[in-house]
Amino acid sequence: MSALSLPQGPTRDRDVVLDVRGLVKHYDDTPVLHGVDVTVGEHEVVALIGSSGSGKSTLLRCAALLEPITDGQVLLDGQDISDPTVDADTVRSRFGVVFQGFNLFPHMTVRQNITLAPRVVHGASVAEADARAEELLTRVGLLDKADAYPDRLSGGQQQRAAIARAIAVEPRVLLLDEVTSALDPELVGEVLALVRELAQDGLTILMATHEMGFARRVADHVCFLDQGRVCEEGPPEQVLADPVVPRTQQFLRRIIDAGRL
Repeated sequence: MSALSLPQGPTRDRDVVLDVRGLVKHYDDTPVLHGVDVTVGEHEVVALIGSSGSGKSTLLRCAALLEPITDGQVLLDGQDISDPTVDADTVRSRFGVVFQGFNLFPHMTVRQNITLAPRVVHGASVAEADARAEELLTRVGLLDKADAYPDRLSGGQQQRAAIARAIAVEPRVLLLDEVTSALDPELVGEVLALVRELAQDGLTILMATHEMGFARRVADHVCFLDQGRVCEEGPPEQVLADPVVPRTQQFLRRIIDAGRL
């Protein structure tokens, strides 16, 4: 699976939900991912760590078919969703994706943002979608902002609304792309607390993060990416506390020196 072979059962003894095999991605003639393998098991949280430009975001986008892949396979519940004959829109509806920059529709209220996909993509009635939106907004502490537009929310509130929108469709896999990187430091905690709750509820999550302490506490498995390759992977206590590969050790030393681990 990577340059470092660690003993593990079939997807750490969990049923495989998302299975990325030999993923290669080029932008024109520029290679970004070089044969990446990542598996995510049922109710598992897998954290992708690594420097900016290591390929984490590209991997997430390719996994959800938001970017075409150059080579390799992506399987969701055993189905090869990277097969060109597969309906990509149907596949994308099974993922929840939260980006760095919130990506809420600015011309819609928070409620409208959350109810859009359940109604239009999944066929929920207006009443069903509204009830689900109120339930989620209550959970993320934003019910009083249901009819506000995104520009009236703080960054942390916008990101919590974006997470509520992503889970409103009850996704098979939740993909989180550096969801705290655009936030002021004082807002990071509220978003991470929500992600921790989702993990405790058993959602299947693949996330890219710079928050090493959070990855150590919440992730079941950590993959360190460097220059488009998985260099080391394993349980967080092994990868983050006792890495074997020199490149991982170097990366974590820089994180420790910056006071982020």
